[in-house]
Amino acid sequence: MNLLGTFLGIGCIIASMLIEGTSPGILINLSAFLVVVGASTCACFVQFPLPVFIGSLKQFLWVVAPPHYNFDAQVELLISMSTTARQQGLLALENSVGSANDDFTRDGIQMIVDGVDKDAMQALMENAISIQEDKDGAAVKFFESLGGFSPTMGIIGAVLGLIHAMSLLDRPDLLGPSVATAFVATIYGLVFANLIALPASGRIKACVAEGTKFRVMTMEGLVSIAAGENSMMLKRRMAVYTGQKEAQ
Repeated sequence: MNLLGTFLGIGCIIASMLIEGTSPGILINLSAFLVVVGASTCACFVQFPLPVFIGSLKQFLWVVAPPHYNFDAQVELLISMSTTARQQGLLALENSVGSANDDFTRDGIQMIVDGVDKDAMQALMENAISIQEDKDGAAVKFFESLGGFSPTMGIIGAVLGLIHAMSLLDRPDLLGPSVATAFVATIYGLVFANLIALPASGRIKACVAEGTKFRVMTMEGLVSIAAGENSMMLKRRMAVYTGQKEAQ
């Protein structure tokens, strides 16, 4: 999903209204927007701490520009390091720290250079993976909650609109349009949930899974290097993640 999908979805809704002869202008309603988007966001603000709230809004950018993980380049780096370690020793990997593009890989290389035991190193890296996954995954829960709250807030907005419509029973000319406007909040809630919040949650979840896969692959490669395994064995390990056949 990206924002194009959202716009196309909204476009389909507007097109269906035009086909039925309904003016799309009826969907422009500030009070409905405040009830659905505003109140749903406030509900999430109650549920999640401020850092998660702010971080989740920032991670919404992943819908448009997801983080990129270059698995092939990472495998090449690991194989090169494996060759260097076997030829020159583990201390020679210190020069490879600057070649890594992320802190996780740099920390792992530094642990090898510092002589950290491979089992302890694996435990530390697994802990780092778990913590990062939980941190990034908080945004998934945030948008899932946002998608859960908004339809309910839409119903609240519709009820508020109907209460207003009931006050117009003595004015039949205004009653019909008022009832129609009351249901705009319901549409807002359903559209906001199913075209924005829930798809964003799914996209972020996929990005988190990709990042976890990248870090697990990196950890296995670095532990393999620390254990002194040969490059051929490392290639076999990496082939599981890249989907490529290992060299024969």
